Amino acid sequence: MFAAIEPRRLYRQVADQIRTLIESGEFAVGERLPGERELAEKLGVSRPTIREALIALEVEGLVHIRMGSGIYVTRQQREKPASVQAEAENLEGPFELLRARALIECAIAEEAAKAITPAHVDALDDVLTKMASTFNDPRTSIALDRTFHTTIAGIIENAALNRFVGELFDQRMTPYFEKLASYFESPASWREAFEEHRAIRDAIASGDPAHAKSAMRHHLLQSQLRFSKSFDEELESEKGHPAGGRSRSTKI
Repeated sequence: MFAAIEPRRLYRQVADQIRTLIESGEFAVGERLPGERELAEKLGVSRPTIREALIALEVEGLVHIRMGSGIYVTRQQREKPASVQAEAENLEGPFELLRARALIECAIAEEAAKAITPAHVDALDDVLTKMASTFNDPRTSIALDRTFHTTIAGIIENAALNRFVGELFDQRMTPYFEKLASYFESPASWREAFEEHRAIRDAIASGDPAHAKSAMRHHLLQSQLRFSKSFDEELESEKGHPAGGRSRSTKI
């Protein structure tokens, strides 16, 4: 049976519970797990937490996510080296990182608007000009995305904050974040992010701290929303039972 989750790196606890059910045979190889909404209700956590847990399990190879269909068990757990397990336990979830960035970078954007100079605006414009031609090149887009945010941090001339923003951004290069991004990032999503970046640039360049803070908050909130589409959204929108039969809710 699932049990309510206590606060402590929630997505890892959720993943552990689902993994235990798979290992015990409660969910067989090839069987579809309950949907995100049902899992969230039964475990007493948010759907983003469920999504992070499912991504962790897919990286481990226990489940396979089929967009619009659901999450399916692919194999039983194999023993992992202790070093691999320890590394996984120390990784923050993608949504945890995005929330942390929102708290920190909104304040940085606010301060940057107070210290902006024409040279800083030119630096931001240079990044945006390069970014405008990379929507079909995710790796380059990510690198320029990082440069844009660290350039803003650099405006306030605090080396510690500049380094911290870069290090926090780099944590999106974990296998969990990369797997999540593989489902939701596209040329269209990068184009949306680019327009949000332009709005941030304009707000900072205008010297309006409140507007700059708001533009950054909007961008990082939209970043979270772009990763928030349900893996089984099409199933949940249908009337009656999901395709492939009802999930086995007797196990919940």
